[in-house]
Amino acid sequence: MHPWLTMDPYILLSICNMKLRNFYPSLEALCEDLNIEEQVLRDKLADIGFQYESETNCFQSVK
Repeated sequence: MHPWLTMDPYILLSICNMKLRNFYPSLEALCEDLNIEEQVLRDKLADIGFQYESETNCFQSVK
C-alpha cells in the first residue's frame, strides 16, 4: 500500500488538494504519477465526507 494511504485522512486531503492545485491537471494524472489506485484514494477521502470534483480539480465536502 502506498504510504499516503496509511496517513491521517485529513492530512491526505490537504496534500492531495495542494498537489492537484499546483502540479497535476487531474486526479487521474496524480494517481498515475504516484502509482496510487484512484478508487482507493477516492474511497479513503469519501470516508471523511469528501469527493473529487473534476470541474475544480480538487476534493470538496459532500455537504
